[in-house]
Amino acid sequence: MSARMLALPLLALLCALQLLCLWRAPAVYSPSAVNITLEPGQAFTLGRDELAAPQASPGHLALRRDRAGHWWLRNASAGRQVLLQRDGVDRRMGSSALRQSQWFRIGSASFTVDAANAREIAFTGAGHAWRYDGATLRRDGAAQAACPGAGFAAGAVALWNRAAPYSLTLARPLSFGGNLNCGNRLGIAYLAGGSALAVRAKDAVLLSNAAGSEAQTPLLLSSTQGERDLAQREERLDGVAAIVAGRTRFAVSLDGARLQLRPLRHVALFTEARVALPTTLVWEWRERSAWSVPAGAQWWVAAALCAVLAAAGALAWQQGRWPFVREASADMRVAAAATALLAIAGVTALLLQRAGANLGVGVSMLLGWAALWTFLLAAGRPALATCAAILLLAIGLLMQLELGLGAMESSWLRHFQKTTALLAIGLGVGAHLRLRMCSGSGSGAGTAMAPQTWLEWTLALLAGAALVALSMQVLFGDETGVFDLQPVEFAKLVLTALSAHCLAIGLGWHRAMPQRARPCVRWLRLAGPALLFAALLGLALLQVDDFSPLILLLVWAMAMALAWSVAARRLKVTALLAGLACLAVCAIAWLRVAGGEEIAQWGFYADRFAVWLDPARHPHTGQQLLLGARAVADGAWWGADNWLGVGSLGQAGGSALHIPAVQDDFAPSFFINRHGLVGALGLWALQALFLVGVLQTAARAFAASEAARDFRQAWLWRFRSFALCGGAAFVLGHLLLSWGTNLAIFPIMGQPMSFLSAGGSHLLFFICPLLAFNAISAQLLEENLSCRSMSNTKSWARFTMFSMRRHSGRRRDWRCSRAARCCATCWNALRASFAGARRPAAFRT
Repeated sequence: MSARMLALPLLALLCALQLLCLWRAPAVYSPSAVNITLEPGQAFTLGRDELAAPQASPGHLALRRDRAGHWWLRNASAGRQVLLQRDGVDRRMGSSALRQSQWFRIGSASFTVDAANAREIAFTGAGHAWRYDGATLRRDGAAQAACPGAGFAAGAVALWNRAAPYSLTLARPLSFGGNLNCGNRLGIAYLAGGSALAVRAKDAVLLSNAAGSEAQTPLLLSSTQGERDLAQREERLDGVAAIVAGRTRFAVSLDGARLQLRPLRHVALFTEARVALPTTLVWEWRERSAWSVPAGAQWWVAAALCAVLAAAGALAWQQGRWPFVREASADMRVAAAATALLAIAGVTALLLQRAGANLGVGVSMLLGWAALWTFLLAAGRPALATCAAILLLAIGLLMQLELGLGAMESSWLRHFQKTTALLAIGLGVGAHLRLRMCSGSGSGAGTAMAPQTWLEWTLALLAGAALVALSMQVLFGDETGVFDLQPVEFAKLVLTALSAHCLAIGLGWHRAMPQRARPCVRWLRLAGPALLFAALLGLALLQVDDFSPLILLLVWAMAMALAWSVAARRLKVTALLAGLACLAVCAIAWLRVAGGEEIAQWGFYADRFAVWLDPARHPHTGQQLLLGARAVADGAWWGADNWLGVGSLGQAGGSALHIPAVQDDFAPSFFINRHGLVGALGLWALQALFLVGVLQTAARAFAASEAARDFRQAWLWRFRSFALCGGAAFVLGHLLLSWGTNLAIFPIMGQPMSFLSAGGSHLLFFICPLLAFNAISAQLLEENLSCRSMSNTKSWARFTMFSMRRHSGRRRDWRCSRAARCCATCWNALRASFAGARRPAAFRT
């Protein structure tokens, strides 16, 4: 029975479970508008309960209406900030533009502003003259030395800001506090670092308190009314378009005596449309709809994208190019158009989500179903890895749907909606490429064979793009990424392709080729690009203090070395690598009994090792590990409901939702809590089948390279084989780290589980390309095998007919037949040599 015949009913079952989860979800309500009515001279304080903002303080916003009828707002929370949006720009409350002749005091230090304009300020205080232009702080006319412990990236940015023109400088805040003057830090005795900040804005330099501290140092600023504390400063709401309090964004609308706040995201949900509220406060309710489609200007973006797609399709049809080849079959044209529309639908859903107008969860579920079924039912027979991956993605969607429907906050469903949109994009593009490269023309591997030079230039461009993205993360981001993306996922894909190309070229080096260098030198030259890229990748990860991908790189390097040793038939190297893997397992077991004192001296994730070894002594940082262990224990063998999670579909998520990053790093803990260890065993089996399927396709590709009669075909098959091995190695690393973290086998490394977690960058930039590449390779193998079988059948038929005509009616000895075959072989070789001698020298070469 084929893998598809097994995958089809299982995928249908998982889709039915998703539909059952949505159907069983109870009706929930949220405020669509918060209306506040105040008379002139009245004041009112809004907090977590009044705003339906789960992450706001009990008393967060202090509203006041003066005698003239104007509305004023003050931040009443000591440790949480409030953002105001004016003219499309978010600005933090408690900040003020610095003007000439003003003075400000923080702690024991006073400063006087000597000059100020839209680009820089000059002020005196603490015994020095200072100048700050939004990028560089200068003391007495000279830039300060770098702070101790500053990385290479900080030094490079500081040098650039000093040499570059103002318009090209990178904004860096000025920090007040600490005991050391260095970099952009102005030290003030007996004051914590970062107690106040000065930042460059559009038309001025803004001074503000630091956020996130419950006990803030008063920041006093002179004004026409005298001295005032910036934290207690009121601002008029005229011209304010939006307010952000506790991560909940509100659209603001003023109408005389009534102020209307419309919650847009991170809104609390209620099982009943009834809450006890003060008389000055009125909520307008709305029920969550599973099949809602947002209306607004965002749909014009979708219309524009469809128009661009139609224009590109018409142009391609006129030029006779795929997938709009006029000679192609009608089924191929329809399938190509469907995959393109699926991808454009995913882009539209993602843009709508970024604009704050999400599709209904039911519509998103249909989009995810379309992506899964389209990729599974695309042209050609799906391989084992494709079927296993589709089932794993369906399980991941089910788990994220349970998370979103089980939480009493509107933002939890965005993970499911984002994943469905990314799956539509990634799988739609993958199915489109599969139709394009496996068009069934009957030429086997040659149909998708690109020139080697073209592939090398493509890899070089991809490596350059990955390095640029990593540089952006070093300069502007942190270990969580930059601009909501994780460049390291794309870098892993590029590294896999680069290393596969180097190994494919190196293993194709024939013994008869001229030996201009030793084998080790030749291998070093061939692997130079991949080694350089890996070194730059590791340097970028060290600069952003993200060490967990380095563990993935170590697992990948071991796996690629093992693949090379098996392909090159180096049994001793294979045995050595297997021994190193066993030593790594023993080292992990030793770490459990070594104690945190020795590991803390290493300096490599010392805090996480300490939490891992004794989480009870670290109640704050060890909370994630302790809550995850409790969720796994509650799940036991059959899940928290003792029905493998079927009885709790669509219901409340329980205490497992309180695990930090439960939708990402600790998704397996929630899965075991809901579906038990029995469900986890099924998940492990599917993950093992996926890895086996990818390695099976890689082995078949390498066998095809051994049987190929052309160097380019052999190189391309080897490239596919090693690329699949590298992709499987990274997926294996993700699975090992994620299961090890959730089961307390390893320290917390912060890596998403492939197919299960809501890792958008990992899904779009690594998993979907790997699935598309595996499906294309498997389909090309089928075409190549069918072509070779047909050719071998014809050759065997011709040989049989010739033998029957030659030997009919006569009986010959096998020695005579063997001698005749040897003579025929020598004669053919002699004819080929004479024919080659008559050809031009360049052709012979």
